[in-house]
Amino acid sequence: MTTRPALHRNLFACGVLLGIVAEQVVLFAVPLLIFQDTQEVSALGFAYAIEWLPALLAYPFAGLLADRDGGPRLFSIVTAGRGVVLCGALIACLAAPSLLTPILMVSGALLSLLMAPVRMSVEKVVPQLAKGTELAKVQGLVQSMEVSAMAVGPALAMLGVAFLDKIWLLGGAAVVFLAAAACWLPLPRGTRSPSSGDAGETLAELRLGWSLLVRSRPLVLLASLNFSINLVFATVLAANAALVTGVFGAPESSFALLNICIGVLGIVNLLVIPFLLRYVEVRMLGVFGLALLCACLLLIGFANSMLLYGSAFVAAMVGVTYFNVFNRTMRIRVLPEEHLGKVMGPFYLLNMLALPIAGLLVAGSGASVSPQRLVLVLAIALTGFGAIMLPLTIRSFGRALAATREESLVGAKAE
Repeated sequence: MTTRPALHRNLFACGVLLGIVAEQVVLFAVPLLIFQDTQEVSALGFAYAIEWLPALLAYPFAGLLADRDGGPRLFSIVTAGRGVVLCGALIACLAAPSLLTPILMVSGALLSLLMAPVRMSVEKVVPQLAKGTELAKVQGLVQSMEVSAMAVGPALAMLGVAFLDKIWLLGGAAVVFLAAAACWLPLPRGTRSPSSGDAGETLAELRLGWSLLVRSRPLVLLASLNFSINLVFATVLAANAALVTGVFGAPESSFALLNICIGVLGIVNLLVIPFLLRYVEVRMLGVFGLALLCACLLLIGFANSMLLYGSAFVAAMVGVTYFNVFNRTMRIRVLPEEHLGKVMGPFYLLNMLALPIAGLLVAGSGASVSPQRLVLVLAIALTGFGAIMLPLTIRSFGRALAATREESLVGAKAE
C-alpha cells in the first residue's frame, strides 16, 4: 500500500472538515433568513433549486480541472473563492436589507458553482492517499468528516446567533472557508493530466468522460440509484426549515439541534465504520444504509410530532452515511485514476440533477400538497425502486471487479 505522510492526511482531513463546517453554517443561516424574510415555503424551494442549478453545469468541467491540476491547488483556490463570495453577500445584505432574499439566492448559486471543483478535488485526492483495502477506510473518513461537520457547523452557528444577528454568520463562514483553503496548500499536486486547454481538447475530454460513464454498467446503475435517493432526501432538506419552524412550531434552536445530533452520530461513525469494515463487506454497509434511509423517510412522511420527525431525520442521515461509504468506495474501484475527474464530473451531474428538481417540487406543490405528504409519496417510490436496483448494482460491480482482476492476472502471465 502506498501511503502519504501523516501530516498530509491530517491536513487533508482538516481541510475537508473545515470546508463542510463553513457549508453547514451557511445552510443553517440562509434558509432561516429567507423563510424569516418571506414566510413562504415556495421561496425555500426556489432558493434550493437556484442554488443547485449552476453546479450541474459546472461538474463536468470541474472534473477536467481536477484531472489537470491534481486536486490540492484547485481546492485551495476555489474554497478561498467561496469565502470571498460570502464576504460580498454580507456586505450587500447590510447595504440593501430589502434585497436580502435575492442576494442570498445569487450568492447561493455562486457557492454551488464553486462547490463542484471542491468535490472533484476531494474525489481526485482520496485515491492518492489510500489504495486497496485502505480505500474504504479513507472514504469512510471523508463521509464521517462530512457528517461530523453537521455537529460543529450548527453548534458554531447557534453560538454566533446568541451574540450576533444571523446575517453575521455569513462572515464567520467566510473565515472558516479561508482556513480550509490554507490547510490544503502544503499538499503535493498529485497525478495530473497534461493539457493545452484549447476548446477542441476540452470537448474531447468531456466526450471521453461521458463515454466511459455510459459504457460502465455498474456506474450507470449506481447513478440512477443515487439520483432517486438524492431526490427524496433533497425534498426533505429543501422543506426542513419550514417543517421544523412552521408545521411543528419548533424554535430555531431545534433546527440547529437536528444537525448537531447528526454530527455527533457522525463522530461516532468515524470510530465505528473502520471497525465494521474489518468484519463486514462494504456492500453490506450499502444495503443497511439504504434500508435504514427508506424506513426513516417513511417515518418522516407520517410524523405527527417534532420528536418523531427529528429522530427519523437524524437516523436517515446515518443511513445516508453508511450507504455513501459503499457508494464512494465502489465507484472509485472501477475507474482508472487518470480519468477519475472526467467520469466523476458527469456522474455528479446526474446525481445532483435531483436537487434542483426537488426544490422545484417543493416550490410547485406547496399550495396543493404539503411537503410532508410529498416526502411520503417519494419515500414509498424509493423503497420499491431501491429494493430492485441495489441488488442489480451490487451484482454489476461484482462482475466488473472480477473482470478487472482476471485481466490483471492475464497481463501478469503474459509478462
